[in-house]
Amino acid sequence: MHLSPIPLEPDSSNPMYQTENCQALISIYDDYYPKTGYQPPWTGYFIINENTVVGSCGFTKAPEEGVVEIAYWTFPEYEGQGIGSFACGELVKMAAAADPSVKITAKTAPDENPSVSILKKYQFELKGTVQDEEIGDAWLWEKV
Repeated sequence: MHLSPIPLEPDSSNPMYQTENCQALISIYDDYYPKTGYQPPWTGYFIINENTVVGSCGFTKAPEEGVVEIAYWTFPEYEGQGIGSFACGELVKMAAAADPSVKITAKTAPDENPSVSILKKYQFELKGTVQDEEIGDAWLWEKV
């Protein structure tokens, strides 16, 4: 498994990108990058397993005031295979390599769920409940 950066203008005709989930993801990033900026390595990534895009992950934007937020999404048909855990670990390593002083955060739905288990595995600590424009009430996690 590996991560591949989602470019500013991905080649939508690439056979690897032809699934409905992947096309939706590309469409999301077409709108997302103009709002958040495109500053590698603080971008989005395809999660690729055996030449198949199985999800995405990335940084919600470049660090601000020494803080960066990570996010990951496994396509439903690939859930339960360790993909989210792999993505979280890779993003943590990438952030630490790019800026060892950056504080890494993440948000989850406010209940025990697979993402919570993944964050606990990577030593994230629950810091409280915050508002998120997509989730609403969300738990805020910080890497310790």
